Amino acid sequence: MAILNYTTSVDAFKTVSQIECILMKHKAKSIMKNYEGESITGLSFLIDTGNQQIPVRLPVKINECLEVMKQEKRNNPRSSIKATREQAERVAWRILKDWVEAQMALLDIEMVRFEEIFLPYIETSSGQTIYERLESQQILLNG
Repeated sequence: MAILNYTTSVDAFKTVSQIECILMKHKAKSIMKNYEGESITGLSFLIDTGNQQIPVRLPVKINECLEVMKQEKRNNPRSSIKATREQAERVAWRILKDWVEAQMALLDIEMVRFEEIFLPYIETSSGQTIYERLESQQILLNG
């Protein structure tokens, strides 16, 4: 399996800036970055749907991305995958940017509503995302 964007050289900070621009063009009212050390680990924002402002938190799971990249490298030693934390950070953010961009394109053509796209990432009053709340209550569907 080829990992999307595994060869990217685009700095995570530049990619985050591009995501912020996409969100701003789609009515984001405020955007906040979450950090661990010198890494951006998530992006939170408020989006204005016209009826209300909805808080959204998008996580970026760099460690999980790194583990997948390491596994891919073990499975295909000749591959050009650079399985480092820095590369995993670039890859994870780049994939998230592509996802946000694709979702906004669906929104632009009115194929979906904002809430449909970001439902799992909407923050509840407790600070949990809807996904986290469903997971903690063991309400998620079994596959």
